[in-house]
Amino acid sequence: MIELRIDMSKLNDEQKEFYKTEIQNVWKLNNTMPYTDEYNKLLNILIPNKGDNVDIRTPITGVNLSKVKIGNNVVVMNGSLMMASGGITIEDNTMLAANVQLISNNHDLDERTIITCLPIHIKKNCWIGAGTTILRGVTIGENSVVGAGSVVTKDVPDNVIVAGNPAKIIKNI
Repeated sequence: MIELRIDMSKLNDEQKEFYKTEIQNVWKLNNTMPYTDEYNKLLNILIPNKGDNVDIRTPITGVNLSKVKIGNNVVVMNGSLMMASGGITIEDNTMLAANVQLISNNHDLDERTIITCLPIHIKKNCWIGAGTTILRGVTIGENSVVGAGSVVTKDVPDNVIVAGNPAKIIKNI
């Protein structure tokens, strides 16, 4: 896995405009009546790579949401945070409960204007409990469940329940 490094102090005008427009569109989405044509239009601008039957509830917060890829039959409940500079993939038939944070980036400890990014990948048929935080570089295996309030810092294998801070396997399913 190759780490992406972005120096936020050296953004060009086009990049700065992209972030400004994205922030404005997120604000508009969060202040638009859900499931209207305007709501769907804004959601498609922000997250264009979505499958069928995707339900994203506002409010949502995030950066680089165009780097989020969502499969079919996915539910993302209200209060989600998607810091997607490293890329986020959510596969089919997955549920994210309220206030889930997907954070694919961090700051370099020595050069704090540099953001270091690795992708997050949530595989098919997962359930991510409320208030969970999933950090950069993590893959959640197929059919796995992450308990509410967990902090996931390492990959989760297929067919397990994990919980805690840091998340640990508590049961095979």
